[in-house]
Amino acid sequence: MDYGFHRAVTSWSDKVSRDMKTLVEDHGINSFKYFMAYKGALMVNDDELLEGLARCKELGALPQVHAENGDGVARGQDYVFHELGIHDPRGHALSRPEVLEAEATSRAIRLAEFVGAPLYVVHAMGKSSAEEIAAARFRGSRIIGETVTSAIALNDTVLWNANFTEAAKFVMSPPIRSAASGAAVRAALAGGALQLLGTDHAVFNSTQKRAGQDDFRLIPNGVNGIEERMHVAWEELVNAGMISPMDYVRITSTEAAKLFNVYPRKGTIAVGSDADVIVLDPSVEHTLGVGAHHSRMDTNVYEGKKINGKVTTTISRGRVVWHDGKLNVVRGSGRFVP
Repeated sequence: MDYGFHRAVTSWSDKVSRDMKTLVEDHGINSFKYFMAYKGALMVNDDELLEGLARCKELGALPQVHAENGDGVARGQDYVFHELGIHDPRGHALSRPEVLEAEATSRAIRLAEFVGAPLYVVHAMGKSSAEEIAAARFRGSRIIGETVTSAIALNDTVLWNANFTEAAKFVMSPPIRSAASGAAVRAALAGGALQLLGTDHAVFNSTQKRAGQDDFRLIPNGVNGIEERMHVAWEELVNAGMISPMDYVRITSTEAAKLFNVYPRKGTIAVGSDADVIVLDPSVEHTLGVGAHHSRMDTNVYEGKKINGKVTTTISRGRVVWHDGKLNVVRGSGRFVP
């Protein structure tokens, strides 16, 4: 399968600025991601974010942000762990409330407006962050809002499971939000306030997740979704009557192709395009889970979820690479798409 890259910028210096230019001009990288969370590790401060936004504007690249207030999260983690004495996965949700995501989303948007750069907000998980994105777009700002499959299909009650392995598999950041917040995110995506659906696929098996068995702050963050995205989107949005099949194509394919400058080569069926096509049979019923997925993972956050509609065929650049449960690919045939 064809693929592309974005690069994470986790600090700032003259060398980072030069490297960004090299990546854009010589290697076809056209987006850079900044983390406003993970204090002491990946987090950039406001000065570094401003430098990064300005550099992206100069280079014609698209800046992305993981929007959570990292200082607030660190304070929340200490309070929940030490003062409340909560050490299990519930602490993850309690220490990273929706208000910290909304604040960072608003701040990143305002800084991008100040610099005059566009901004792509990744994995908007809650109602409040979706509202900040919608308000900015209403003002005419060049803001793109992405949400993910876990946000539209799950809710935070899963983190209250007394079984550590079951609860920990749902730990991701920003956290999965309440059912009401998830409903608002689905509505925002269906109504166009959010523009596209990703996965933020980052998986850790149950053994790796157990690193945080006695301290939720040490649970590796991430859930699956890359294999499940098309099916979950069909079930939660098309089958639910919230969007049309055409909108389904837009939020899962066309919008991303346009944003990352690979349209019309990708994201459409047209003469001269790459003939990347899926065939989805809406009459096929199936169930998601470990027994059905093709990952080595021993857990799946969509375990037992019933879906009406299944991808039966995948075509990549005119080649049938998946049909009726059989993979037909040649190692190395996938191309980097700058």
